[in-house]
Amino acid sequence: MKITNKTILVTGGGSGIGYATAKYLSEKGNKVIISGRNPEKIKKAGEALGITAIACDVTKAEDVAHLVARIESEFGDLAVLINNAGVANLYKLGIGAGAFDKSKQEFETNYFGPVRLIESLLPLLKIQPEAAIVNITSNVSFHPLIVLPTYSDSKAALHSHTVALRLTLAKETNIKLFEVMPSLIDTEATKDMGGANGLPPSVVAEDIFNGINQDRFEIYVGDTSKQHADYFADPVTAVNNFNKDLL
Repeated sequence: MKITNKTILVTGGGSGIGYATAKYLSEKGNKVIISGRNPEKIKKAGEALGITAIACDVTKAEDVAHLVARIESEFGDLAVLINNAGVANLYKLGIGAGAFDKSKQEFETNYFGPVRLIESLLPLLKIQPEAAIVNITSNVSFHPLIVLPTYSDSKAALHSHTVALRLTLAKETNIKLFEVMPSLIDTEATKDMGGANGLPPSVVAEDIFNGINQDRFEIYVGDTSKQHADYFADPVTAVNNFNKDLL
């Protein structure tokens, strides 16, 4: 699928991967809309990029309804939805860890948010000559990181949902489903987990563009391709190695 001259919505577009992706795709001749939960931050990002910005917390039904209504009213040619908004809690499981509350927050944003937004926008995407949904998961979607335990859970759930939805829509529509699995990326959200050692968000943006153009439905960024191969060759060893400095 050629991702030029398309109308694209990027959630979590105020910074990091979302901002870099919106910038890159806009520069490639696409009409890009960004959304984010912080009204001031998303407005500032939109002004910096010269694109439309809409405040939306994907965990709130009323925000999503407002976002969808604006898209339907003003951007009826929406062809690509990029689900990038996410949240992560850095901690380890155990007594007093607060895993329930932390996982609830992560699943509301990382899993239920994309599920609701996808279903809400499917009617619009379905009528386009060609369309795509892009879900940003992670290398932890296939093996957990013990300091991001319930974040890993939420990304594994989104991975599973993506595979099921890809197969379903392939039989019924022309909508293509892409999954992007980055390794460590240097963003505001990863600064407390060694993000400075990660890749710049612009690498993810370029890989998304190239992956969609090449119809690569699973787009591995950074070390993820090797990690994925190692995991399916020997899951136990791969997970232990992935967490060896944290055990």
